[in-house]
Amino acid sequence: MGIVDTNILLETGTNELEILEFVISGNSYGINVAKITELMQIQPVQEMPLSHPCVEGVFQPREEVYTIVDLSKYLGLGTSDLPDKDIFIITNFNQMNIAFHVHAVESIFRISWNDIEKPDSIIYGGQEGVVTGIAKVNDRIISILDFEKITFDISPETGIDLNTVQAYTGADREHIPIIVAEDSALLRKMLTEALQTSGYNNLNILNNGEEAWQYIASVKASGTTDVLSRVACLITDIEMPRMDGHRLTKLIKSDPALMSIPVVIFSSLIDENMQKKGFEVGADAQLSKPEIARLVDVVDEMIQRSRMMAT
Repeated sequence: MGIVDTNILLETGTNELEILEFVISGNSYGINVAKITELMQIQPVQEMPLSHPCVEGVFQPREEVYTIVDLSKYLGLGTSDLPDKDIFIITNFNQMNIAFHVHAVESIFRISWNDIEKPDSIIYGGQEGVVTGIAKVNDRIISILDFEKITFDISPETGIDLNTVQAYTGADREHIPIIVAEDSALLRKMLTEALQTSGYNNLNILNNGEEAWQYIASVKASGTTDVLSRVACLITDIEMPRMDGHRLTKLIKSDPALMSIPVVIFSSLIDENMQKKGFEVGADAQLSKPEIARLVDVVDEMIQRSRMMAT
């Protein structure tokens, strides 16, 4: 069907995103266009023995080999009425190539993260539900799926490898205040474990960029002359309901009272294009989620640099 333009938003930090709406068994779902490389009509696949029940197999449309995940089966929904018309959504995130099998695609629309609501945990599977946000577009309710959790559920080895994180080695990290903005319950848990393993125990874990901004703004409003004593470093995802990481970073780095706070963007979307966008809004460092082993070293470096600049 063609390549998807993942470079639609020209300005960074506007708190907007492009969502592709797709359909499974009559239900509307959404995926951030930044994750998509291509849309393709369904193709013959090679089945893989002993694979997860939701993995249909693999196919190689060109140079890359893609694993195909049947989203209908994963979500426990029905089969397609017109299976020959089904679509593969080809994605690349967390340095993985995955094709998600859906029944139809509708359109791409632009929406503000502020208009995406956090889902009700009772309806969408508790604290680790698969829906990260709910958007209303015209008369339709669109559920934005947590594709990182989907891939982790199917193949846990694709998640953050906590074995690569070095245990606490005596560095003075115990009381350094770190803010984390991450909407995925699964990743909040993993980040907490990773940071605590390395000795960072003064953590404030927040659900999205808006919550992080409200906290940081309250630090400023308190009148403290040393914001770094309250927020030594911010680690933020990009995709989050209410406020995304780029908007959060731009707000911090545009405020003379807050711009000294080191910001580390930690996201599955980090590629050359996203690196450019992150640096445009003032991020001090950017890491993809498979680079968890480097995160503590980068945070250490950012904190040391900010302290030197403050003296």
